[in-house]
Amino acid sequence: MKKIGILTIIDNNNYGNRLQNFAVQENLIKEKLKCNAITLKNNSLLNNKRHFIFRLTKLILKRFLNKKHCSLRNKLFLLYNKNINFSKKSITPFTKTKREYKYFIVGSDQVWNPNFKRLSNIDLLEFADPKQKIAFSASFGINELPENLKEYVAENLKTFKAISVREEAGKKIVEELTGRTDVEVLVDPTMLLTAEEWDKVSKRPKQLDLLKTEKYILNYFLGELPEEWNNEINRIAKENDCEVINILDKKSPFYQTGPSEFLYLEKNAFMVCTDSFHSSVFSIIYDTPFVVFNRQQKGLVSMNSRIDTLLSKFKLEDRRYNGKITEKLLKFDYTEAKKILEKEKEKSINFLKKALEIED
Repeated sequence: MKKIGILTIIDNNNYGNRLQNFAVQENLIKEKLKCNAITLKNNSLLNNKRHFIFRLTKLILKRFLNKKHCSLRNKLFLLYNKNINFSKKSITPFTKTKREYKYFIVGSDQVWNPNFKRLSNIDLLEFADPKQKIAFSASFGINELPENLKEYVAENLKTFKAISVREEAGKKIVEELTGRTDVEVLVDPTMLLTAEEWDKVSKRPKQLDLLKTEKYILNYFLGELPEEWNNEINRIAKENDCEVINILDKKSPFYQTGPSEFLYLEKNAFMVCTDSFHSSVFSIIYDTPFVVFNRQQKGLVSMNSRIDTLLSKFKLEDRRYNGKITEKLLKFDYTEAKKILEKEKEKSINFLKKALEIED
């Protein structure tokens, strides 16, 4: 049996993309399929050589300047990666990799976000035959593509055998560019695994031993954390005898956290405060109270469409922060959300089965 090749973001600094990579793999294995997360030569997904050199130089400098600081965190990401079946060979757009795989799946996560220099020929599976090309919960991460990319992207998306995206905004982009009427909006693949399945790759962080109590609020902010928000979170922490863990604060011992430890912190938090899509997802999976803040990031186009779709789909719009963390936000009832999730899981599996021509 030929394998399925998974083309996704491989970034050992981001919890979401490592966890969704594992989730896609596990769902294919459930269907008794062999699969690999395909690694790319020079770990570059880019056509733009100059940009790649810039990123490589920046990475080398970062590692040199923060070697001791980041080494444990990197090690934990690499340990987690042992859960993922990576391809033994690296590929470039010019190899004949398509002969080794029956299908290629691009996704999930922001594999089509031009702000991250995505939408390369590899992200659009240009090297593959049309019958091999499948997009699974792919995300643009933005509401509209730049004008200069539209023609190129449209040309390529028209050739896909099947396309599913993660946001309503993504569906609109594809439909307007291609005229396709078969685009589906699916949940992130991480939501297709149960809390028990995630527990198998979860691990308690040793840093919890440093706390006076294991009752904590987990802060996971990819953007800025304004003083006003920070004060409100600290107020809730004080009133509930909690400590506050800022997982992306490089001065915090909890910065040394890998994907496995991240899962544990999400599951066992008193509350999660976040502007992250995947942090919100795992709060739902683990029945953890969470509050969503609109990401504050200067100079970048808003990427809130992912969380907008998530909260709307699961009828959890009341999870948004509106100036105060109320008692209502501290309480949670995901009964309705879990019912919706079961239907969404079925929808996603049906999409995969149809696209990969899997017979029941």
